[in-house]
Amino acid sequence: TWNMGVVLLLLVMMTAFVGYVLPWGQMSFWGATVITNLLSAFPYVGDVLLQWIWGGFSVDNATLTRFFAFHFLFPFVIAGATILHLLFLHETGSNNPAGLNSDADKISFHPYFSYKDLLGFPVML
Repeated sequence: TWNMGVVLLLLVMMTAFVGYVLPWGQMSFWGATVITNLLSAFPYVGDVLLQWIWGGFSVDNATLTRFFAFHFLFPFVIAGATILHLLFLHETGSNNPAGLNSDADKISFHPYFSYKDLLGFPVML
């Protein structure tokens, strides 16, 4: 559950980054150049991954097209990851990192929060 939350955070950050590049101004261009060049630090696959994301050997129009596609597709991936995160959360429950016993004031996750999620999801859409 916690790991899925981190994955969701990274997906949202990637969506925001590729959306930042879409206006294609100087700040967007150099932001894309600097951030994507960080991928070249990965051994063996960094340069290949970088050229795949760029669509060539430098940030160009192919990069913009790919970032537009990523910006369109990532919300669907985020929606799927959110559903998976909620399924994990409903299965395992919420953790208490302090290890304190808080059963006295506890509301059971199912059915209260399950119904709350079922009603809130259509509102979100």
